[in-house]
This record gives sequence, C-alpha cells and structure tokens, in this order.
Amino acid sequence: METSLHQQLKLHYAGEAANTEVVMGDYRIDAVRDDELIEVQCASLSAINRKIAKLVKDNTVRVVKPVTIRTRIAKKKSAKAQVHQRRYSPKRGDVLDVFDDLIYFTRVFPHRNLILELVLVDVQQVRVPSRRRRSWQNDYCVVDVQLEKIHRSITLRKASQLFDLIGLNKDQDSFTTIDIAQATGQPRWMAQKIAYVLKHTNAITQVGRKKQGIIYRAA
Repeated sequence: METSLHQQLKLHYAGEAANTEVVMGDYRIDAVRDDELIEVQCASLSAINRKIAKLVKDNTVRVVKPVTIRTRIAKKKSAKAQVHQRRYSPKRGDVLDVFDDLIYFTRVFPHRNLILELVLVDVQQVRVPSRRRRSWQNDYCVVDVQLEKIHRSITLRKASQLFDLIGLNKDQDSFTTIDIAQATGQPRWMAQKIAYVLKHTNAITQVGRKKQGIIYRAA
C-alpha cells in the first residue's frame, strides 16, 4: 500500500508538468519529468535494484530516497477515529543512515544515467491498535506515514560524493574504520558498513592491513 509520504514526495518532485504512474515496458514509473524518470523509494533500495539497473541503460533516472530525521508518533483508537495522542520518538535519524541501505545498491550506483537524491525529512507515523496474536507483538501497528517537513536534499551522482558525507580528508595518506567511526561519530560496526559501501562503489581502495584493521585510501 502506498503511504502518504510516498504520494507527497512523488507529487513534490513531479511538479505540475510531469506525468505520474507512467507505464514503461514491464515497469510503472512514479513520475516522468521532461526526459527524467523519477522513482521515490521509501522502502529498501534493494527492492528496486533490477528495475533501476534496467532503466538506466537508456534513461536518466532520479531515485529519491527519504531519510527520516525525526518521527512524530500519532495514535488512534481505530482507523477512522481522530488522533488522541501525539509524541516525538526519541530516536533521531542521520544522513549516514543511508549507508545501511546502500549496501544493497552498490551494483547500481554509481552510473552515468543515475541520480540518487537523499531527501531529509520529518514524518508522522499514524498507529492504530493491532490484534495481538503473540505476547511479544506490539500493541500498535503503523497504518500510514505522512510528510511533515523537508529539511534539505543531497544529490549524489559520483562515488566521491559518498565519501564527502563521512567528513574525512581525501588527501590523507590512509585510514581505517576506526578513523571513519571517529569522523562520523558512529559505532565501529556502522563504520564497517560505510567502508563496505565506499569500497564497492570504488570511492576508496584497500591498500593494506594492520592490527587495527584494513587500511584504505580515497580513490
């Protein structure tokens, strides 16, 4: 089911002159604006790997990936009832969260015909009571996600622009995932995921190994 967030972003990026829900061969495209195909992907990027890989062969494709910075939770007693409780989730997102998703997109990005646009947003999750079947299941389930605010967007075309997100100096001789963790403020396990994405998009190269881990250099 399409969420309100997907619909709102689709209309935002399509503009008044664009066509939406356009069928091209085996695929349905969210929007076509001028000569650019626009795909809004709120779910995992892995779900559109094959689709995008095929489309970029002959088309310019813009993949819009929302990154949630702040979430407000709105609870309703039923799907048709009014919201009776709102609160902000203590968890805050960060643009670096996209590396967790990009692990499954490194076979597609970068490509000369592909534009990856990260849009940083605040959203509202609408939740209603769920029919609990197990004791460990949540009392509420999410029935919709709505756009509240667009902070800014980051357009990525090249692997080097991914490297720019982590804040390391490209000119330094070498670094490890320890350095990535320190530069980003992320735990080591997340720094390792970041390094995986950077390596497999050819933003960095492996130049050695030492006790602290693999040694990398900016490509």
